[in-house]
Amino acid sequence: MHDVVLWNDWHPLAASEQVVAGSVLAASLMGQEVALWRSADGSVHAWEDRCPHRGTRFSIGKVVADQLVCAYHGWRFDADGHCSTVPAQPDWTPSKSACARAYQVIERYGLVWVCLGTPALPLLPFPEYDDPHLRKVLCGPYVVATSAPRIVENFLDMGHFSFVHEGILGEAEHTAVRDYKVETYVDDGGETGVLATQCRFWQPQTNSLAHGGSEVEYTYRVVRPLTAILTKLLQAQQSFREAISLHVQPLAEEISQVWIVLAMTNFEQSDVELRAFQDRIFLQDKPILENQRPLRLPLAADSEVSIASDKLSVFYRRYLLQKNLHYGVITMESPL
Repeated sequence: MHDVVLWNDWHPLAASEQVVAGSVLAASLMGQEVALWRSADGSVHAWEDRCPHRGTRFSIGKVVADQLVCAYHGWRFDADGHCSTVPAQPDWTPSKSACARAYQVIERYGLVWVCLGTPALPLLPFPEYDDPHLRKVLCGPYVVATSAPRIVENFLDMGHFSFVHEGILGEAEHTAVRDYKVETYVDDGGETGVLATQCRFWQPQTNSLAHGGSEVEYTYRVVRPLTAILTKLLQAQQSFREAISLHVQPLAEEISQVWIVLAMTNFEQSDVELRAFQDRIFLQDKPILENQRPLRLPLAADSEVSIASDKLSVFYRRYLLQKNLHYGVITMESPL
């Protein structure tokens, strides 16, 4: 049974630059195999990765004359998914059942987004991406053997900075997480999310340009169940601006692919250097995430011990409960 919330939401499946005209790209979302291809007019198409004839994956086929050709029997499908040619029976008029199953698709923020069902909401807002004064860099993807909500929760956590990211985002002399504010907020589209403000922490290296430590003030926004955005203000670099958006693509309940989009005022370093810094940070998180048990995020209040500094995490779990999310989480109360 599908998780209604995630089935009717938008998810990133590939970087836009990966979907090249004339080729087909295999992708996956919540156990569903998807074929992505781009037609001559630049449009991206997302189809169930299965030819209706004998079930062969479209992604091992090819694009010829702006049509996707199945590798098995050469059936051709136009950009609307209609079968146009059946080589073994040229005079046969394909029935409606001989169509490819198409999904809705959008290109935004350097990514290709797909909805497997009927979109319940517009694509998530990321206003910093539209700021012409900020540079944009796409990082990842990173494949992690854990559930998508576990990854989002880690992104929202400051208490691990001094241990997992020692020497960069934290250090042994500064481990305390000061009190901060968490609340529900409503975005411009009327959708509710989670907002954490006044999140202050000392960091020895606040970004890839920094030399020496500084206090940092974070603002966290959870804008969709599997997307969170943070912004950073630096005491030592007051002109520096940075927004980091984390988008988790659930490949299955306990394996995920992570995309990170940077919007920042760092115009001095190359994309390679910026990605290397982000890779370093995320790859420190990966072994922690893959060694949490259970891999799915437990939502019952008594399932794990929480303290005051975890209140953003607790708020996020309540948010998922309110959304009635079931995929990648454990919702039942712990046994007595």
